Amino acid sequence: MATERRTVLADAALAVLADEGMRGLTHRAVDRAADLPLGTTSAYFRTRRALLDALVRRLVALDQAELQELGAALPTVRDDGELTDAIAAFTALRLTGPGRRRTLARYTCAVESVRHPELREILVPRDNAAREAVRAFLAARGVPDPEGRTLTLLACVDGLVFDGLVSGRSVRREHILGVVAAAVRGPDEG
Repeated sequence: MATERRTVLADAALAVLADEGMRGLTHRAVDRAADLPLGTTSAYFRTRRALLDALVRRLVALDQAELQELGAALPTVRDDGELTDAIAAFTALRLTGPGRRRTLARYTCAVESVRHPELREILVPRDNAAREAVRAFLAARGVPDPEGRTLTLLACVDGLVFDGLVSGRSVRREHILGVVAAAVRGPDEG
């Protein structure tokens, strides 16, 4: 029950952070969002730091589960267009619906990790099936340093998601195709 309550509170904290930003993340706001009596959040997470730590851990767990599921469901990618389409579907998830809230929370936490380096360790990208699918595609194409190019490609996609979130525009397929082509081609093959 305590673990379940902590999860409910971490989910509520994610929603508060996404909707109200870092300044709005308070124990009382999380209590309200979770529809629990005032004081519940502080009983489980005594400090704001403990609450933020739980929120970030929950965020990473949700993201990892989603990426694992997406990657496992992805058929073997055969060409740049298929990889582009898979990434386009993923970016749409990150910019709309529940994915949008997690994206807002993730970027807020990333900025906060500059001031709290211990959060950086929690937020560091991890291996998952989606990342492995991209790496395997690049390796199959004979791309030098497929791991490094995977990281670069995913960082570029993250930048497109960030721009889409800030600008309110969707991520255009041709932009994704451009970063996929650059990853396959490489800097010396332009």
